[in-house]
Amino acid sequence: MERGPGERTASALFAGFRALGLFSSDIPHAVRFSALKRRFYVTTCVGKSFHTYDVQKLSLVAVSNSLPQDICCMAADGRLVFAAYGNVFSAFARNKEVVHTFKGHKAEIHLLQPFGDHVISVDTDSVLIIWHIYSEEEYLQLSFDKSVFKISAILHPSTYLNKILLGSEQGSLQLWNVKSNKLLYTFAGWKGGVTALQQAPAVDVVAVGLMSGQIIIHNIKFDETLMKFRQDWGPITSISFRTDGHPVMAAGSPCGHIGLWDLEDRKLINQMRNAHSTAIAGLTFLHREPLLVTNGADNALRIWIFDGPAGEGRLLRFRMGHSAPLTKIRYYGQNGQQILSASQDGTLQSFSTVHEKFNKSLGHGLINKKRVKRKGLQNTMSVRLPPVTEFAAEEARESDWDGIVACHQGKLSCSTWNYQRSTIGAYFLRPEGLKTDSTTATAVDITSCGNFAVIGLSSGAVDVYNMQSGIHRGSFGRDQAHKGSVRGVAVDGLNQLAITAGSEGVLKFWNFKNKVLIHSMSLDSSPNLMLLHRDSGILGLALDDFSISVLDIETRKIVREFSGHQSQINDMTFSPDGRWLISASMDCSIRTWDLPSGCLIDSFLLDSAPLNVTMSPTGDFLATSHVDHLGVYLWSNISLYSVVSLRPLPADYVPSVVMLPGTCQTQDVELSEETVEPSDEMIEYDSPEQLDEQLVTLSLLPESRWRNLLNLDVIKKKNKPKEPPKVPKSAPFFIPTVPGLVPRFAAPEQNSGPQQSKVVNLGILAQKSDFCLKLEEGLVNNKYEAAVNLLKELGPSGIETELRSLSPDCGGSIDIMKSFLKMIGMMLDRKRDFELAQAYLALFLKLHLKMLPSEPVLLEEMTKLASQLEENWIHLQSLFNQSMCVLNYIKSALL
Repeated sequence: MERGPGERTASALFAGFRALGLFSSDIPHAVRFSALKRRFYVTTCVGKSFHTYDVQKLSLVAVSNSLPQDICCMAADGRLVFAAYGNVFSAFARNKEVVHTFKGHKAEIHLLQPFGDHVISVDTDSVLIIWHIYSEEEYLQLSFDKSVFKISAILHPSTYLNKILLGSEQGSLQLWNVKSNKLLYTFAGWKGGVTALQQAPAVDVVAVGLMSGQIIIHNIKFDETLMKFRQDWGPITSISFRTDGHPVMAAGSPCGHIGLWDLEDRKLINQMRNAHSTAIAGLTFLHREPLLVTNGADNALRIWIFDGPAGEGRLLRFRMGHSAPLTKIRYYGQNGQQILSASQDGTLQSFSTVHEKFNKSLGHGLINKKRVKRKGLQNTMSVRLPPVTEFAAEEARESDWDGIVACHQGKLSCSTWNYQRSTIGAYFLRPEGLKTDSTTATAVDITSCGNFAVIGLSSGAVDVYNMQSGIHRGSFGRDQAHKGSVRGVAVDGLNQLAITAGSEGVLKFWNFKNKVLIHSMSLDSSPNLMLLHRDSGILGLALDDFSISVLDIETRKIVREFSGHQSQINDMTFSPDGRWLISASMDCSIRTWDLPSGCLIDSFLLDSAPLNVTMSPTGDFLATSHVDHLGVYLWSNISLYSVVSLRPLPADYVPSVVMLPGTCQTQDVELSEETVEPSDEMIEYDSPEQLDEQLVTLSLLPESRWRNLLNLDVIKKKNKPKEPPKVPKSAPFFIPTVPGLVPRFAAPEQNSGPQQSKVVNLGILAQKSDFCLKLEEGLVNNKYEAAVNLLKELGPSGIETELRSLSPDCGGSIDIMKSFLKMIGMMLDRKRDFELAQAYLALFLKLHLKMLPSEPVLLEEMTKLASQLEENWIHLQSLFNQSMCVLNYIKSALL
């Protein structure tokens, strides 16, 4: 469906902000040394951008701008960071912005090597190009036959001017002079593909890592092999040498283990097993320091220090996220600054929306933590619990006992966790006497007081446990609460009502204290998940027919029904005020439903299906997790900082795909022409001067302009000076102004020129005011808007002066007075400026009451006005009486 220029295409409520919990990928890191700040910095790839960390505290220094695609290769020198995506690579300055872009490869780039003022890039077709950095021009291009020499590693040997060493998957190595474009020497190899090349601390010596797990220390000047090592963990992924006086070499493996080799004794001195849970992507010893930096595809960046007597390394600092896709996320607490997340890697972690230094990991769930501590098991894989599938958290009593309950995949017992101590708790909650292996925990909730946990099982039973002691405190129903599996449990904010949903399509309401069934209702379809907003008592149910039902737990009736999702609904969340229900589905859409109006007000698509969605308790962010993604993605609530039109979306609305936010806060993007054009949704409403001709409308003037018109004589008497003002000796110069509410400069007096007439015009002495002239015009054309506008601009004293001058004694006439009364009648007829008409008429009557009865023309006009006033006041009085009756009833009635 084509969209018009005024239609919106993206989300009107949520804008991508940034991603949390992403620290590393399978791309090797790059270490740089800043001579200016005398510090080491490590750069790691995260999707389409890279992070730069200060090694001293491992604090995030900078996040680069995003590239169009995921980074596939990275390298760095002292000034620039080079990142490749597809067949293009860019140079970044200040770890932030792109300053150079190099295009010329036809295949994906997989190797980059800075080379002074040049940079070398190699693609998967073994085409090597040398670029001049600042001119972005090709200096040299070399093509190799992939079947004979497919480049897999590149190195610039120290002190070898203009020379590079290339390793191949076929096992041979070649030394090239890139200035003269000559092949200097070919090394036969060791019958295995080359995976890594690293310069040793000694000149002419290079370490070669092979596919077979061998490490060859080779002298390239004399083509002699000095020593050989072998690791049984698969191909060598990376190599590094210590340069702080210890002859130690570290080698990475695909298993996540690191081998440490003594080069003097030529033996293995230590093994760092499970340094990462996945392959070691890169490892680097810092120059002249006992620190080893490692990163892997397990989304972790770690720094190890070698200060032990046996040369073993211990973990010094780390930045770690989840190494597997997430299963559940929820905001923790009421400040909206922490997000709890569970993952398929078995860990429970907390991510801060404020700063990474507040992140913490609650660790893996262990079957028997005391046994692990007592025996000192290093490899805890055999005693780890399965991944967490559901959890509930409450911070009310977190300092006293555990405040988190979690269900595990395929497990009957639920574990408790302590957020403050950042560890698994002391209890495993499971019903006694139940020995069925196939029964698992499927739903969990914690009461708002933090004292009780409610757990639903796949057998249909729902049990209550005490969080402090872990003791079973009863069950709902005699044998089981539901005939089918329990899909959701919830407890209201006062611990009066418990709600359970079963897969057989029945929703039940229980008394929480005595466990008695209060009410049961059948649903149109089997429920998939259930969510309760405790503050408002609104219950959301996602059904298997892809629809959503909303219930009021007080009346126990369905109040809203929503349909529109095309696939299973994975998660739901309420806004803090309970007005919005946000749902995430496997159809890759996130929809926002407005509960008061019962309409869909926002919808957008994502390139990856959302698994979880949770709204901040403060309403500032929406957090999501997605299929095959390791991070938590934040979306800012646009309605908090700009005007948003919450109009219902049409039935045929087609949402557009929105990209997931990166780790950098979203930059300002240039608005497209389509966005710049004004939309009918964003046109501000201008209120008319009168909503309807039958409605009494007041003016927008302040009360001081009309309220004290009848008391001006009293006010003037109070404000009368006690003594005349004294003339200052030297008065300062001021530009003369005309008295009035709106300041205006007085017109300068014109000098009498020779052409000016000397005949005196006597009419000037009795000149009428503008107001009187407008009233005279009104007698002719029956239009009084100009006269009313003139009165509106005057202050109380000016209004009194104008009305006093209407009488014949002060320069006016009976006709002008009649015209004034007609003006008041016109204002009453139109019902506009109602209070001004009353005030002006009252002052007019006060000033001219003595002469009005003696003028029949004025008496006739006043009779008409009296009937108009009476009619208007009777109507208003009836409305006032109705309102007063309703208010008195609300005050006194017992509701």
